[in-house]
Amino acid sequence: MTVSSVKSENGYNEPVGLVQAGSKSSMPPHLLAVLMLGVVSQLAQVLFLRELLMVFHGNELSIGLILAAWLVWVGVGSQLGAILIERSKRPLFLFSGSAVCILFVIPLTVFLLRILRGFYDLPRGSYFSLPDMVISCFLLMAPACLLLGAQFVLLSRIWRESNKAVDTSGAGKTYIGEAVGNMLGGLLFTFVLVHYFNAFQTAVLAAFVMLGAAFSMNSKVFLSGAGRHKLHLMLLLTLMVFAIAVYPLLENLDQQAYRMQWRLYSPQHELIDTYQSKHGTIAVLKLEDQHSFFQSGRLVFSTAGPEAEFAGMEEQEAVEFAHFSMVQHKDPGRVLLIGGGLRGVLAEIIKHPVKVVDYVELDEVLTRAATPYVSEDTLAALSDPRVNLIHADGRLFLKTAQEKYDLIVVDAPDPTTAVLNRYYTREFFAEAEALLNHDGVLVSGVISTPDLRGRAVANRNAAIYHSMDQVFSRVLSAGEHYLYYFATNSPGQVSLNPSILAERYSERDIETEGFTGRHYHVLLEDSQLRRINWVIRNHGRSSDAHLAGPAAVPLFPPSVEEQLSKEKELPPVREHYFINTDFKPIGYFYTLMFWDDLTRRDREETFGWLLHVKPWWVLFLSIPPLFTVFFLRVNKGLYKNLAPVAFAILFAVFTTGFSTMALQIALLFSFQSIYGFVYEMVGLIVALFMCGLALGAYLASRYVKDKANIKTLAFIQLGIALLAVCIALILPVTAALQSPEVIFVLFSALTFGAGLINGVDFPLSAACYMTLKGQPEKAAGTVYGVELFGAFFGAALASVIVVPVLGITACAFLAAIANGTAFVLFFICGRLDSLCLKKRYSQSE
Repeated sequence: MTVSSVKSENGYNEPVGLVQAGSKSSMPPHLLAVLMLGVVSQLAQVLFLRELLMVFHGNELSIGLILAAWLVWVGVGSQLGAILIERSKRPLFLFSGSAVCILFVIPLTVFLLRILRGFYDLPRGSYFSLPDMVISCFLLMAPACLLLGAQFVLLSRIWRESNKAVDTSGAGKTYIGEAVGNMLGGLLFTFVLVHYFNAFQTAVLAAFVMLGAAFSMNSKVFLSGAGRHKLHLMLLLTLMVFAIAVYPLLENLDQQAYRMQWRLYSPQHELIDTYQSKHGTIAVLKLEDQHSFFQSGRLVFSTAGPEAEFAGMEEQEAVEFAHFSMVQHKDPGRVLLIGGGLRGVLAEIIKHPVKVVDYVELDEVLTRAATPYVSEDTLAALSDPRVNLIHADGRLFLKTAQEKYDLIVVDAPDPTTAVLNRYYTREFFAEAEALLNHDGVLVSGVISTPDLRGRAVANRNAAIYHSMDQVFSRVLSAGEHYLYYFATNSPGQVSLNPSILAERYSERDIETEGFTGRHYHVLLEDSQLRRINWVIRNHGRSSDAHLAGPAAVPLFPPSVEEQLSKEKELPPVREHYFINTDFKPIGYFYTLMFWDDLTRRDREETFGWLLHVKPWWVLFLSIPPLFTVFFLRVNKGLYKNLAPVAFAILFAVFTTGFSTMALQIALLFSFQSIYGFVYEMVGLIVALFMCGLALGAYLASRYVKDKANIKTLAFIQLGIALLAVCIALILPVTAALQSPEVIFVLFSALTFGAGLINGVDFPLSAACYMTLKGQPEKAAGTVYGVELFGAFFGAALASVIVVPVLGITACAFLAAIANGTAFVLFFICGRLDSLCLKKRYSQSE
């Protein structure tokens, strides 16, 4: 295809068609560099994501912020690259210089992320606030992202010049190659690097790969065949030196960085060791004779250890939890324990006359790491013939278990993350209820405050109660600093009567140090039980309950049994804010509010204002662009006929990035709600998305003849909107399936489809915009930057606001509205603009 051009007012030759000239059958010398850009970008992104997730204690709100910071800086970097290439005209030199910088920037960024807490004056044990997370992500990730974003434009220019083209075909091919590299990087990390390399080793290896690609490209340009062979031999020797000498040094650096990280987090603790697991980095810390176990920066449990002279407070809490739970059933023969066994709960459970205890512990690595430090009673319990230790995800175990249980005890940490929130949702309670015998009992609990003082803790604990109450016919609550939930469908099973529970305990002839039947009378003080149950049953029924907090407790509240009998007379529960589900994890959001209020009283509340968000606010995403296009259409004489089309193209690019990232966040959270972990699988998830992206961009570049067709671009927006609606409808159905394998296949198909349609959009948008504006690198950089800017907004809004407050499926509907608006904009532009576009830029032989 030949290309003609017309002179613009500033004398620039504006291309009017697409070319595929100058291509060669041999592999282009820059293809390796493009692939390595994708590989290194993916490895750097996953490394930063994992490190920041640990620093932010596994808080998934940070996922969107991390991705948002990555996207916006890569977008700025692409604009910077477009400016540099227009001024320098030496893309290969600029690319080589940036590759050298990457060698230092990525490992340094990993180190700074490890010691991030040292830059803030945070109270011990407190979480990063939302502003702290935003500032941290945007400052520390900027250098690497700017370099990688600029490299995209530089390689686009190199590819265009290699093909002697004057259109955006170089950018389209670079886009495809980078996506393929992203896919390869994700697979490489998931199946190789995460198992055998630490973060610094992976970072340095990625940098060497990028540098090697730059040297290889320079050698093909400046050196003869013999010179290239010598350079390649030098590169091979360098990698061997890295493997022999640098690899062990980076292992030591990794451990030293971890020690600095934990010294900043808790100076009193000594870091004993760290372990890498697919569920997160495990750290073992010691304070005197107490050992604490953290996973992804979050405390899992603490134990006094075998050398301690007496049990610590943590084990005393485990003793109370176990014996308070076990007496809620008259004859608990078969027990399922989810979590908590290593902290001492399992050892106390088997003191009761149980026949079988299935103990489900998520992480085998955590069990191995904790075994040398747990008490002798716990070690004995683990080897008891009645105990079956099962390393599996608790939710997946419930889906596949065949046995029925008399008692299910859930000893999971508070829902400070979306992964943990899965053990406090209506869906989980329903799955547990299905595995219970007709008189079975479910026991769970969370941290609380006396009389549920505080809006956040009252909201969270009431949401858990109301979610459980929708599944079970009888739910009782007890506790002060720790709130227990006892649920059953059998009227005579669970009880808050201390005399009944003490009698059950004494009948079993149990001897436990630090616990007797008298403890039930202390734990179950009547007036406190009345107040707690009154608050938890009545809160969440008014229109502003989530904003105002619980109403004042009556001076003389009714008895618990009386409250239970009259509960049906109360107003209905506000389900949007007080039913915790897998796809609307409001309990997780309230827990973040509670923890922020508990540890950062000197700071203004950072989460409470998000509760004011309303679903109809999404209209603000549609109204301004619609008004803008109407205004440009009316003022044709002032803004020329092409102004509405240019705006519509860029808005379509923005919404594609916005929608794609919103869908990816929705899919990530959905994956966690089903499988329970994303720490290891994030590379594979991104690889699936990038595989679809690469294929979509390839299909558009190869088979769409008229890429600068506005109508084609418009219907792509409609396709994205329809796909988003399908994802919103399919996700809840997928999660309800019983087969994990079928769920994974469907989830993979949705992820691949989201990437596919996004990949189709980029080459068409770039071609349309370049046809209007000319200057291929500037047009490609603008389109790439606007797409990333839209993705930035999509990631931030989806993870921080939409998912926790409005729900996961709301992300998909938001994406549908965004691209549906883009589709409408193209038709508002009118047929006249399309005719003017064709008339101004007509093709000629």
